[in-house]
Amino acid sequence: MSTSLASGVLVTIIGESVLQDRLISLLTKLGVSGYTIIPAQGAGSHGRRMSDMAGYNTNVEIKTLVALETSDQLLEDLKPLQSSHALIAFRQSVEGLFD
Repeated sequence: MSTSLASGVLVTIIGESVLQDRLISLLTKLGVSGYTIIPAQGAGSHGRRMSDMAGYNTNVEIKTLVALETSDQLLEDLKPLQSSHALIAFRQSVEGLFD
């Protein structure tokens, strides 16, 4: 028996936890129906983010499945945040069991 898989774009955003509410508002404005938020730790060009204290020097990772056009707009809307915050975002074409 063959199962038909759906196609979509997985957008992953990793940024400072202080951006979480703004990022959720942006997703809502774009009509995104769902997302996952995960606390994140690591190091990069903005230094180490090791979750020393709740809400300070911490990151979140937000993942969402969207259409290609929505991912274009989302990535464009994220660009201004990079000038004042540690933030990266990337997208991947995916297939899976989702709608």
